[in-house]
Amino acid sequence: MKTIAIAGLEKPVTNLIQGSDFFTHEVYDKVCSVLDNYLEIGGNTIDTAFIYRGGQSEETIGRWMTERNNRDQVVILTKGAHHNADGPRVTPQAIAADLKISLDRLQTSYTDLYALHRDDTNIPVKVIIDALNEHIQAGRILAIGASNWTHQRLQEANDYATANGLVGFSFSSPNLSLAKPNEPRWAGCVSADVLDCAWHEKTQLPLLSWSSQAGGFFTGNFAPDKLDNAEMVRVYYSAANWERLRRAAELAEQKGFSTIQISLAYVLNQKFPTAALIGAQNQVELESCVEGAQIELTEDEVHWLENI
Repeated sequence: MKTIAIAGLEKPVTNLIQGSDFFTHEVYDKVCSVLDNYLEIGGNTIDTAFIYRGGQSEETIGRWMTERNNRDQVVILTKGAHHNADGPRVTPQAIAADLKISLDRLQTSYTDLYALHRDDTNIPVKVIIDALNEHIQAGRILAIGASNWTHQRLQEANDYATANGLVGFSFSSPNLSLAKPNEPRWAGCVSADVLDCAWHEKTQLPLLSWSSQAGGFFTGNFAPDKLDNAEMVRVYYSAANWERLRRAAELAEQKGFSTIQISLAYVLNQKFPTAALIGAQNQVELESCVEGAQIELTEDEVHWLENI
């Protein structure tokens, strides 16, 4: 499996990152099967978050790592400081509280990658970067990043870090997919647009894409007259995306792959380092993702797929 480098980590990060938002204690046998298969096929990075399944995602990963005694083989990406019912909570206090609980659940003293799950532009980047650097210095975090931050805020934060001899963000995790959303899938979400991608190309900051396959838009399970999934209709149904789907299917036929594999290849063939968060739940889905990750697209093919 191909890898990318993230500043602050000695380990490389595989360009397919196993998602865990379906991990619960009730399906722990499935969790073990998914993670065992993922490592066996060459993956090494697992995505989770403080809020996933009320903490069960982190707990099951921690249980699995302890039982397998393989913490040193795995790159853990967890996220914290998500908003709650009371509103934004991107504060030093919330970061510290969430991180402590996450590490306890994961049964580890550190996380390789830590991302702020949302942003609060009312909080100065100085406050956030200073707080995260305290955790880096204490050994609780190896590398920091941000999920669902604009590239302008990322740049502001890293400018502050550079000017003050601190560690800045070494990765970003917005949505990036061939299907372009009509509106945010969830409140506070950020999807990388043309300007965001241009910034990533200029800075070469790695992008770890969530929902890299657009919620299954390219599986063949959706059509303009199939309206039973309100969220997919709201977010992805558009004339431009149906044309992107058609083009992906055309290119897939030419290359001998599936349409959804082409959509994954689009994410992994950008002009900057990328990795895709995948939701593979069995060996067949995982092998499909691995095959898709090996597809090489030319710059012209990427441009043709996305520009309608």
